[in-house]
Amino acid sequence: MDQKILSLAAEKTADKLQEFLQTLREGDLTNLLQNQAVKGKVAGALLRAIFKGSPCSEEAGTLRRRKIYTCCIQLVESGDLQKEIASEIIGLLMLEAHHFPGPLLVELANEFISAVREGSLVNGKSLELLPIILTALATKKENLAYGKGVLSGEECKKQLINTLCSGRWDQQYVIQLTSMFKDVPLTAEEVEFVVEKALSMFSKMNLQEIPPLVYQLLVLSSKGSRKSVLEGIIAFFSALDKQHNEEQSGDELLDVVTVPSGELRHVEGTIILHIVFAIKLDYELGRELVKHLKVGQQGDSNNNLSPFSIALLLSVTRIQRFQDQVLDLLKTSVVKSFKDLQLLQGSKFLQNLVPHRSYVSTMILEVVKNSVHSWDHVTQGLVELGFILMDSYGPKKVLDGKTIETSPSLSRMPNQHACKLGANILLETFKIHEMIRQEILEQVLNRVVTRASSPISHFLDLLSNIVMYAPLVLQSCSSKVTEAFDYLSFLPLQTVQRLLKAVQPLLKVSMSMRDCLILVLRKAMFANQLDARKSAVAGFLLLLKNFKVLGSLSSSQCSQSLSVSQVHVDVHSHYNSVANETFCLEIMDSLRRCLSQQADVRLMLYEGFYDVLRRNSQLANSVMQTLLSQLKQFYEPKPDLLPPLKLEACILTQGDKISLQEPLDYLLCCIQHCLAWYKNTVIPLQQGEEEEEEEEAFYEDLDDILESITNRMIKSELEDFELDKSADFSQSTSIGIKNNICAFLVMGVCEVLIEYNFSISSFSKNRFEDILSLFMCYKKLSDILNEKAGKAKTKTANKTNDSLLSMKFVSSLLTALFRSSNEFMRYAVNVALQKVQQLKETGHVSGPDGQNPDKIFQNLCDITRVLLWRYTSIPTSVEESGKKEKGKSISLLCLEGLQKIFSAVQQFYQPKIQQFLRALDVTDKEGEEREDADVSVTQRTAFQIRQFQRSLLNLLSSQEEDFNSKEALLLVTVLTSLSKLLEPSSPQFVQMLSWTSKICKENSREDALFCKSLMNLLFSLHVSYKSPVILLRDLSQDIHGHLGDIDQDVEVEKTNHFAIVNLRTAAPTVCLLVLSQAEKVLEEVDWLITKLKGQVSQETLSEEASSQATLPNQPVEKAIIMQLGTLLTFFHELVQTALPSGSCVDTLLKDLCKMYTTLTALVRYYLQVCQSSGGIPKNMEKLNKSKSLNYTGEKKEKPAAVATAMARVLRETKPIPNLIFAIEQYEKFLIHLSKKSKVNLMQHMKLSTSRDFKIKGNILDMVLREDGEDENEEGTASEHGGQNKEPAKKKRKK
Repeated sequence: MDQKILSLAAEKTADKLQEFLQTLREGDLTNLLQNQAVKGKVAGALLRAIFKGSPCSEEAGTLRRRKIYTCCIQLVESGDLQKEIASEIIGLLMLEAHHFPGPLLVELANEFISAVREGSLVNGKSLELLPIILTALATKKENLAYGKGVLSGEECKKQLINTLCSGRWDQQYVIQLTSMFKDVPLTAEEVEFVVEKALSMFSKMNLQEIPPLVYQLLVLSSKGSRKSVLEGIIAFFSALDKQHNEEQSGDELLDVVTVPSGELRHVEGTIILHIVFAIKLDYELGRELVKHLKVGQQGDSNNNLSPFSIALLLSVTRIQRFQDQVLDLLKTSVVKSFKDLQLLQGSKFLQNLVPHRSYVSTMILEVVKNSVHSWDHVTQGLVELGFILMDSYGPKKVLDGKTIETSPSLSRMPNQHACKLGANILLETFKIHEMIRQEILEQVLNRVVTRASSPISHFLDLLSNIVMYAPLVLQSCSSKVTEAFDYLSFLPLQTVQRLLKAVQPLLKVSMSMRDCLILVLRKAMFANQLDARKSAVAGFLLLLKNFKVLGSLSSSQCSQSLSVSQVHVDVHSHYNSVANETFCLEIMDSLRRCLSQQADVRLMLYEGFYDVLRRNSQLANSVMQTLLSQLKQFYEPKPDLLPPLKLEACILTQGDKISLQEPLDYLLCCIQHCLAWYKNTVIPLQQGEEEEEEEEAFYEDLDDILESITNRMIKSELEDFELDKSADFSQSTSIGIKNNICAFLVMGVCEVLIEYNFSISSFSKNRFEDILSLFMCYKKLSDILNEKAGKAKTKTANKTNDSLLSMKFVSSLLTALFRSSNEFMRYAVNVALQKVQQLKETGHVSGPDGQNPDKIFQNLCDITRVLLWRYTSIPTSVEESGKKEKGKSISLLCLEGLQKIFSAVQQFYQPKIQQFLRALDVTDKEGEEREDADVSVTQRTAFQIRQFQRSLLNLLSSQEEDFNSKEALLLVTVLTSLSKLLEPSSPQFVQMLSWTSKICKENSREDALFCKSLMNLLFSLHVSYKSPVILLRDLSQDIHGHLGDIDQDVEVEKTNHFAIVNLRTAAPTVCLLVLSQAEKVLEEVDWLITKLKGQVSQETLSEEASSQATLPNQPVEKAIIMQLGTLLTFFHELVQTALPSGSCVDTLLKDLCKMYTTLTALVRYYLQVCQSSGGIPKNMEKLNKSKSLNYTGEKKEKPAAVATAMARVLRETKPIPNLIFAIEQYEKFLIHLSKKSKVNLMQHMKLSTSRDFKIKGNILDMVLREDGEDENEEGTASEHGGQNKEPAKKKRKK
């Protein structure tokens, strides 16, 4: 039979073929076709022949075709056919499909749809036919019966797609079905159907099947719905990430983790690659992505960002067109996130309303962590983002050349956080991805070398962390580092020191790098620039510290902050200690040459030798010998000659120019410290060695010289140095300059000798007498210098020179002297203050161990203990009543010291606060050691606070004329810094707040500065406890009471909430403070409104969503309206107050503008809510009426009243027009809202006056022109004033 059909089909006409086919019974043809196909014979030719003999022009032919189609589809689905035959059959069916009439196409499509919905497809091969059927259907113009109605082909297709998408899809055909639609012409609405269906299938599919589905969706997105596709993918993976993190961080281990971490990350990586590839082909998709994430950010930066979307954005940076846009978006998100965090941390009001969420910074670091799963496409973006953050938000240069840098632990500012985040991103990326290491290192070094003039400490810190992490890995990049060495002599000294310190572990593992550095340093030693020579000295000293010589004491005996972690990369094959010894002695030779260079270079050497000895004790002999020979040049060996030092030799005269050649005081200081250290650590270990005698003699030599200098200095008079009262100390003559230099040298030497004698005294009486004699010499000179400087009234060189006493000695000296009350004690306290100030400014102190944070901390604790005891046991009042003396009393100096120490400890030693407070507790330590652990920081702080509160109360109980405002200010500052350590939820905090409030309520002082600092303390406490609006309202009533009303006929009743507000303090001081607080509250409210707006705009417009949406926001809305209501009362009071013109009025008008802008923002938010839910909630309406609008009417009068009163003074000021504009904007949106919500919100407002004002403004110009013709300028001005006044009068009559 098949042969017959084929032979008939070969004829030219199809008539015979048609006749033959009609004679066959129904099942014959289908059976024949089945057998042929299954046997693998030429089913294609047979099929063509059948189609030829079944033209669609005849009904029989059409029906035959229809049966053949159904049969073929079943055949293909059965899976019994070979692949090629199945493909051939499907191909033929596709070719012939468009000949079908519409109704049969609909039937065929429905067959497919029911097969999909029932899940009766076997292998889904036949689905390839469906898009052709749907496309053919879309081209049919005639009306077709569908269901109960009649539809056109296009509409039928839409219905079919709708039915298909609303049915159940078997998981295994999702990809095929989605892919199928790319061949069907679809309208935007149909694309949306398909996309929604495919996205809803994500959760039902295996993870591995999602990437191909995403790929098909992206291909489909070129027809439309790009936004939905991206949103769906991002939302799905963000949710999956979140769930995955929760599972991993769950307390109990789950039996089944839904997805292994690695698999999830690989799938995410593949999908990101698919999306980036799609964006390269279709830029519209990229624009949609950026737009989607930007919009999500407007309300809340964390709405749309998740680790997945951030990784996606970072990958998109590889496309040049989007690079800047995306990095900019991420940069602003990071800073916005940190600003939000700052706002939240500073306000209890916001913390109660806004739940704590994860921040963009943690998400980015999560991306870095996830990128270990071969996300190479993300790394480049991460590196760029890291550098952009570090470049944009690093420390900035300020005017006087110093940089604003605080320690990382305290960097509270968003910019500093952002910079730190940049560094973390780079460090973590460096650890994970080998291929990018070279580039990161290169970029960091480039910035260090090229940005010499701007602060680069953050890059040096990063470099140090990188090197510490992997010194051996970095050997491969050593050429980059040696390249940077070539620029050393051109870099500032501080940069050189930090750079060498950072790369120092590399020097231990790379001999070539070390040799290269030494060559560079040797060259620098003889450079023209002084800085280059200093850099060379710094470099050599660093090398001496870190290359241990055999037999040196272990670093535990002389630990220094740098050694512990950095220097343990010791590769013994290269450097044994013997080689180090020759290397170090070679460097010592180079350094000896420096002793003939300028004073600055020598100074660096003297300051560095002590550290070298502590780290490398075997060099002691060499170092001490060098110092001894240097000292002998300036020492007078004959025991009876006075003075014992040749000061003339220390001074260099070149023509008229006189300068210091040898910093003799620092040389002696260095000798004294090295000697003390040697006696304490080396000599005890040397007992019983043979070479002891020879070396002992050497140290005895130095001891004798110091002893001799001490004795002769005590005998010397100032005349011996030619420095008595009659000497010339002016800075204009060369003799004067020389005498100044000598005086400072003598004073320095005295200080060094005081410390030397104290260290060897063993508390003997004679030694202490010597110390006091030396101090008298110091004191005489210092008095003469101060006196001369005072007469000259110029800024002389006598800016208190750094004291040469070490911090450890200062703490011991204070402890020894703590009961005395004399000049020596005052001097010791002053030096302590100087050291703390130095610590605050630079992060370290001068002198030995000045770079070692642990030792500094120990000394700080000792100093604080003494100062605290001294201040609390001998109050200033007691001390001052005894005798009036020049300068501050010792107790006041102690208090100043305490204030500086508390702020320095919080700045540099945040983690050690507990330890610090424990050290201040002078009670019996032994018994309490066990209980100590339980006492919290808050309890310890509260104990200290009570002592200072007592002092302040005593001060305030004194008479107004005896009131010491300096001390009061310092006490409030101390209380402010201590109160930061209290936990805001603790009873101690509440106690502190109520105490401060009580002080403000009960004490009236006319000292503006004291009032300001006390009010600031009150506000800072209040804000951490609850919103300060009620406080502001009370204060505004007090100000109104004291200053009187703007209308002189009105009598204002005085409310006396806070006694601290009085006539002297009310006007600028308190007024400006409360206005700045009100501004902060407005900022917070504004932030909340923006957040709410963002939420509304993101919610879908479906009824259910919007009706639920308003519910969770109700507490926030209520809080906003309460805040604004109370603030309106506050402004209402101030607007009616007769404030003095100037800053108060300006600030008030500016804040009123902000108030109206915020009210407008709130109204606009309700407009949005109205659109989505069709009305404003009832309670909002009431609150809006009762709070805002009652005041608005009155307030609208008042700004104009202020404006009239100040018309002449403030005619030129900008705030008034801005305020009027803000009021009109508010009214405009209020009218809109009234219409939308069908509630009359305008019943308390009188619009006419405002409009009237506007019309007058138009006439103004004309009137002025007429007047200008016949009147002089003054007349015009008064007319101008009159014009301004009119509307105000009208308002009054209302």
